[in-house]
Amino acid sequence: MGLGRKALLVAGGYAAALLAAWVVVRVYVMSTDTPDRQSSAGMYAFGDTVLFVAAFAMAAVPATMLLLYFLRSVPRFWLWGSVAAVAVATTAVAAMLSYLLRAPGIPTSTWTALTPLRILLAPELALGFFLGLVFAPTRSSRRLLLAAAAMELGAFVAVALVWWGSSRQ
Repeated sequence: MGLGRKALLVAGGYAAALLAAWVVVRVYVMSTDTPDRQSSAGMYAFGDTVLFVAAFAMAAVPATMLLLYFLRSVPRFWLWGSVAAVAVATTAVAAMLSYLLRAPGIPTSTWTALTPLRILLAPELALGFFLGLVFAPTRSSRRLLLAAAAMELGAFVAVALVWWGSSRQ
């Protein structure tokens, strides 16, 4: 199969994932069309965005697997991709520490205010890093991708436990 056909196949998979995520959010919006949705439009819009990202991440798994399969024979991609994955995962750890260790009474910086958004991306990134781990052709790439996935999941779980604990009080 030629490069053009491979690219078209992967692009089609991502287009299908976008469509699937749009349908999921559309069905959710129609099923929750209440006066609350109108009075809290911003809150619902944020929730709809989070749902869209999660649905897209799940629907894009087959296309991502196909892309990673096609890239197995490109060693430079795996070297730079696995190093980049660890660099990205380091931001999850930084966001977790910034969120968990913030001092009360100190004004929040822009970074601290955005840490919950970064933490909400951690499961999707961990899924991507884990998929890379499955297809990585070298041991060093697999190790780095495993470390990146663990960092993402660890950061998410640590903050999610705080969120869950504070919502139960």
